Amino acid sequence: MDNQISPEAQVAELELDAVIGFNGHVPTGLKCHPDQEHLIYPLGCTILIQAINTHEQNFLHGHENNVSCLTISTGGDYIASGQVTFMGFKADIILWDYKKRELIARLSLHKGKIEALAFSPNDLYLVSLGGPDDGSVVVWSIAKRDAICGSPAAGLNVGNATTVVFSRCRDEMFVTAGNGTIRVWELDLPNRKIWPTECRTGQTKRIVMSIGMAGDDSFFYLGTTTGDILKMNPRTKLLADAGPAKDKFSLDRACCFVIWNYIDSSPVTIGKRSMLFDLKIQLQGGITSITLRGEGHQFFVGTEESYIYRVNFTDFKETLIATCHFEAVEDIVFPFGTAELFATCAKKDIRVWHTSSNRELLRITVPNMTCHGIDFMRDGRSIISAWDDGKIRAFAPETGRLMYVINSAHRIGVTAIATTSDCKRVISGGGEGEVRVWQIGCQTQKLEEALKEHKSSVSCIRVKKNNEECVTASTDGTCIIWDLVRLRRNQMILANTLFQCVCYHPEEFQIITSGTDRKIAYWEVFDGSVIRELEGSLSGSINGMDITQEGVHFVTGGNDHLVKVWDYNEGEVTHVGVGHSGNITRIRISPGNQYIVSVSADGAILRWKYPFAS
Repeated sequence: MDNQISPEAQVAELELDAVIGFNGHVPTGLKCHPDQEHLIYPLGCTILIQAINTHEQNFLHGHENNVSCLTISTGGDYIASGQVTFMGFKADIILWDYKKRELIARLSLHKGKIEALAFSPNDLYLVSLGGPDDGSVVVWSIAKRDAICGSPAAGLNVGNATTVVFSRCRDEMFVTAGNGTIRVWELDLPNRKIWPTECRTGQTKRIVMSIGMAGDDSFFYLGTTTGDILKMNPRTKLLADAGPAKDKFSLDRACCFVIWNYIDSSPVTIGKRSMLFDLKIQLQGGITSITLRGEGHQFFVGTEESYIYRVNFTDFKETLIATCHFEAVEDIVFPFGTAELFATCAKKDIRVWHTSSNRELLRITVPNMTCHGIDFMRDGRSIISAWDDGKIRAFAPETGRLMYVINSAHRIGVTAIATTSDCKRVISGGGEGEVRVWQIGCQTQKLEEALKEHKSSVSCIRVKKNNEECVTASTDGTCIIWDLVRLRRNQMILANTLFQCVCYHPEEFQIITSGTDRKIAYWEVFDGSVIRELEGSLSGSINGMDITQEGVHFVTGGNDHLVKVWDYNEGEVTHVGVGHSGNITRIRISPGNQYIVSVSADGAILRWKYPFAS
């Protein structure tokens, strides 16, 4: 019984409730809106507008691919964002209406990638810089939503221009800079031309990462990869100063943002031949964004490791206001019977989150290791985790204290883990394909049985409610139903796929599976026969799956970046959620059917409203 989903089918949209994530790799991607109440930043192909005080979130959807740059107009009426696309294809710039939170226009000229964007001081023009495959600079009219003129951004014998800033006083002047190029541009509106003048820096050759313009246009400042700052005169186009001579910045990205933002109340004194730093703070990860709030009493800093800090100027102290995973999230799990908390794991850390506020409550870090899977013990006293060094580690969920370690649990890393509801057993799967059953006592952890039937890594384990049976899915194309009393195989299911996920229907006479063949299959537990197959996705593997406690609906997510809600009996999609820009790795329905939480390879955690009244 085969069921194709046609893209034209009328499917309702899944409502996005909240997003935990910030792409710290987008240069100057974090922005504070001129209303001083909202932070704006990209995550994948979505742009988030988050209220600083209430943490309320709005989402701008429109890009088909990752957002590569973002800017806000001086008056705050417009947001402009650019994206990356495939080589040779047009990359869109989207102009958004900030108040209405909606798309005004798509501006398409550049190819491959939009590198940087800047608005003119009176919001008349937008200047855009194309990426390495494009290399052009274009000036757009905001009123006409159309290109006025364009030009190659840099000369022939230099590198690419990567950053742009508009004059703070004039709508006709802007500056571009990059690898060995610094240019001041004049807009000649009657002739629809832009005229560049190369700036001369003498013997000083630098790769520029960021530019800042002084409030009165007297100078502009350039942050470089060598960790020093160049001070240029836009009238003479000559280098006025460079520094600091010693104690250069170790990470290049944002070194000059602070200076130009606070040129009047600067923490940096720029002397005749010196730049002296009065104040210093150390933050986690390379700084990629600094954005001013109001007149400079406060500013926000974004780093490569997806931290967002607030810094008060008066005491120059930092406060961490947001954090999230910056590596692929491997697993997500709710504790039994509560939707208030959930845990995720990515690379070296496990994090516990407060669901409604998106706050991180606990972080457990094991350096230089990767956590592949997690589960809460039913009694809530421990988080059991699977690690690539072959160990199973158990942590206390309140404190993160290490409770016990099972050493050498598997030869080629522990790839999947599950617990029984009586809290007496842990079932683990390894990279070599073994399924192992562990007896967990108060003080001891004992191997009860090693079940050696899978030939490749175990990707998912689910245990039956009565703890007498479990099912394991493997990338060897088999799912095995195990008898946990006799500790042997009951049934084996074979398919031409790498199984990624499996679920018991709550009545436990059927299981559903999916994997790289994009098919969702229903199987009879009793004899392992296939009941029906559905076309689960039009592109890419299905990696995550979960079913409601009633068994009426189930959810899937995978490499097509879509969250899908299915009617179990009809075998049809009822709702689709668009928001992820990375491959979805795992997905869960919260106890009580309040939320759906999906996690992806770009580090994002998305919380969706469950679409049916429970």
